[in-house]
Amino acid sequence: MRIGELAARTGTTTRALRFYESQGLLDARRASNGYREYDEDDYRLVNEILTLQAVGLSLEDTRPFVECLRAGHETGDSCADSIEVYQRKLAEVDACLARLNDVRAGLLAKLAGALKTPPGPCVVMPENKES
Repeated sequence: MRIGELAARTGTTTRALRFYESQGLLDARRASNGYREYDEDDYRLVNEILTLQAVGLSLEDTRPFVECLRAGHETGDSCADSIEVYQRKLAEVDACLARLNDVRAGLLAKLAGALKTPPGPCVVMPENKES
């Protein structure tokens, strides 16, 4: 299949596919007329890349999964390097969640303190106009 068909089937763009090729994630073969040609294995690789990016992995993070599929494994996460990416990414997400929980706890403490103080009138300060 040509690049346009692969892009349409995977829901991406020809530009993205050419970028994947430039990054070494996708290998296009060339027809005698110079057009890029792809097959079902390429379709599977692009789907793997897009699926992994949809769950938060960077394009570089997808590399071990692509290599795993190229090595003939049934799934891209059948290899140790892929598992390591999952573990690293989960650790990053856990650290982010911990930071967000700290922010949440701080906001709850501020809100509790604010609710203990009786509400007073809001005083609007007049603008300081220079004459």
